[in-house]
Amino acid sequence: QVQLVESGGGLVQPGGSLRLSCAGSGYIFRRYAMGWYRQAPGKQRELVAAITRGSSTNYADSVKGRFTISRDNAKNTVYLQMNSLKPEDTAVYYCQLVVGALTYWGQGTQVTVSS
Repeated sequence: QVQLVESGGGLVQPGGSLRLSCAGSGYIFRRYAMGWYRQAPGKQRELVAAITRGSSTNYADSVKGRFTISRDNAKNTVYLQMNSLKPEDTAVYYCQLVVGALTYWGQGTQVTVSS
């Protein structure tokens, strides 16, 4: 069965960096686009960044120039490098996979940006 497992979240000061990882299993990783989403308390889940199977990327305007999504097909892993973090980046971050009509989510990893 498909599994997505995120890691790398934590508490960081404003201006700091974190790298999130999402390891996928149960499917042919290299064949699918992947996305990172986030959900802050009281807000809707929103797309942060996405990467196609050919490694084309797109980003939410709020993170452009600060976040970088990448993938390592040999490790079945997608990454989100987050730099210059701001308090408004605080959220639970999820990776997402869409296979046909099915959408899969990881369990999420908490990112808290606070001094």
